Amino acid sequence: MTPQDVKILLVDDKPERLLSYEVALETLGHTMVRAQSGSEALGKLMEMEFAAILLDVSMPDMDGFETAELIRNHPRFEETPIIFVTGLHVTDLDQRKGYAMGAVDYVQIPVIPEILRGKVQALVQLYMQRAELTRLNQKLALANAELAKAHEELKAQNMRELQQLNQTLEQANAELTAANTRLIREIAERERAEQALSQSMKRKDEYIAILAHELRNPLSAIHNAVMVMQMPSAPEQQTWAHELLQRQVKHLTCLMDDLLDVSRISNGRIQLHKEVVDLSQVVRHAADTLSPLLNKHRHKLHLALPEENLYVDGDTVRLTQVLGNLLTNAAKYMDDGGQVDLVLEREGECAARIRVRDRGVGISDDLLGKVFDLFVQAPSALNRAQGGLGIGLALVRALVDLHGGVVCATSAGPGQGAEFSVTLPLVDHQPASIDLPPVITSGGTRILRILIIDDNVDSATGLSLCLESLGYELRSAHTGKEGVAAARTYKPDVILLDIGLPDIDGCEVARRLREDRTMDDTRVVAMTGYSGEADRDRAQRAGFDHYLVKPVELPKLLELLDTMMCETGAA
Repeated sequence: MTPQDVKILLVDDKPERLLSYEVALETLGHTMVRAQSGSEALGKLMEMEFAAILLDVSMPDMDGFETAELIRNHPRFEETPIIFVTGLHVTDLDQRKGYAMGAVDYVQIPVIPEILRGKVQALVQLYMQRAELTRLNQKLALANAELAKAHEELKAQNMRELQQLNQTLEQANAELTAANTRLIREIAERERAEQALSQSMKRKDEYIAILAHELRNPLSAIHNAVMVMQMPSAPEQQTWAHELLQRQVKHLTCLMDDLLDVSRISNGRIQLHKEVVDLSQVVRHAADTLSPLLNKHRHKLHLALPEENLYVDGDTVRLTQVLGNLLTNAAKYMDDGGQVDLVLEREGECAARIRVRDRGVGISDDLLGKVFDLFVQAPSALNRAQGGLGIGLALVRALVDLHGGVVCATSAGPGQGAEFSVTLPLVDHQPASIDLPPVITSGGTRILRILIIDDNVDSATGLSLCLESLGYELRSAHTGKEGVAAARTYKPDVILLDIGLPDIDGCEVARRLREDRTMDDTRVVAMTGYSGEADRDRAQRAGFDHYLVKPVELPKLLELLDTMMCETGAA
C-alpha cells in the first residue's frame, strides 16, 4: 500500500482550519478529504475508507461527540481512529466522554503542525500495519484453505489409490483364480485330448486295416476276372467276368463316395438341394432301390406308410441315401431269410418318424452309444464277414443333422435285433412336383465327333473302345498341349477333358479352347476325380459345360451325349 492510497478525513465547519490541517499534513503524502459537517462526514465514510478522522468538537448542527457516536455505532467504522480538535479547555469528563465516543487523542487549537503530523502519522502507520496484517491474514486464510483443499484432495487421492489398489488386487486375485481354473480345465482337456488322440490313433489303425481289407476284396475279384478274360474261355465265362467287373467297380465307387461324403460333411462343404418332399415317395423309392440287395439275402420287407402325406423340407437324394444306408445296414446284420420293417408315421404335430427294424445280431450296450461314430463296427464275426468301413451310420447322422432332424438307435441287446429311427420336422406346404433320382438307361447310337483328353492312357483307350463300338467318332490326346492342338484341327462336337493333366491344368485347357471363337459350338465336359463344390465352381468359371466324376457310368455318359447330340444337331 502506497502513501497515496491512505485517506484522512478532515471534518470542520471552518474552511480556514481545514486548509491549515491540509498544510500541516501535506508532507505526509496522504490523500486529504474534507467535510464541513457531521452529516457530510458520514456521507464520505459511506463512500470510502479512511485511516484516521480529524474531527472538530464544536460544530453548529451536529457536534463532534454526536458525529463520533454515529460513526462508532456503524460496524464498518467502529475501528476507525478519531482525533478530536477543540479550542476549549478539555476536562477529564470531556476526555472520558470523547474516549467513550471512540476518540484516540485530542488536539488543541491552535494546532501545532509537528504535533498533528506526529499523531496522524502514528495512526496511519497503525492503519497500514493493520491493513498489512489483514492482507497477511487473508493470504494465510487462503493458504490454509488451499492447504486444507490439498489435504482433502490428497486424502481423496490416497483413498482412490487405495481403492484402486484394492480393486487391482481383487482383479489380480480373480484373474489368478480364473487362470488356475483355466489351467485345471486345460489340464483336464489335455488329458481328454490325449485319450481322444490315443483312441483316434487306435481307430485310425483299425480303419486302415479295414480299408486295406475292403479294397483288396474287390481288387482281388477284378484281378481274377481279368485273368479269366485273358484265357480262352466260354462266352458265359466272359459274360460272368464282365458282370463281376461292373459289380466290383461299382462297389469301389461306393466306397470312395462314402469317404468323400464324410470329408465334405466334416469340413462343412456339403450342400443340400432342398425342396418340399413327400416322405412317402422317398421311402418307396429307397425300398425299390434296395430291393435287389434284400432279394439277394432273401429278406422280406414290410413297408408301412400312413394314409396322409407327410412333407419335409429336404434333399431327396440325400434322404434316399439315409434310408439306403439304414436298409443296407439292416440287410447286412441279419441271417438270410430275415425281415426288415420300414415304417413311416407322424410323430406328434410337427414331426415325422421313419423306423427301420431288423431281427439281426443286435447291438450291445457299450456299442449302442457309439454306433454313429466314424469307423465304428461291431466286433462280430458276422460283421467282419459282411465287410464295410464303418462310416455308413456316421453319414446317416450327419445328413439327418443337416436336415434339422434326429437319428437314434435302440436294441434289446445281442441277438435281439435293432431299430433305427429318423425324426424330421414337417412343413405345411405341399410340393408342386417331386423329382426322384431317374433310372438311367443306355443311350442312342447317333454319331458325334468326340475328343478325349486324358493322361491315363488305359482309361482313355477303354472309353474310346466303348464309344467307338456304339458308332461315335473318337480321337484321343494325353497331354494338355496335344489336346488343344487336336481340338483345333479335329473340331469335335464334344470334348471329354480330364482336369488333372500333367503339363497344362484341364481348366487352363478349357479356357484356351473357349478363347477360340471357331469352337463356340463345342461342348466341353469335365471327367475328373475331383468332386468338391469348389472344384465344380472352378470348372464352371473355366468354361466347362458339364461336370462328371470318375468313374463315370456308361449309361449316364450316353444319356448326356444324347442330350448334346440333340443340342448340336449331329447326325
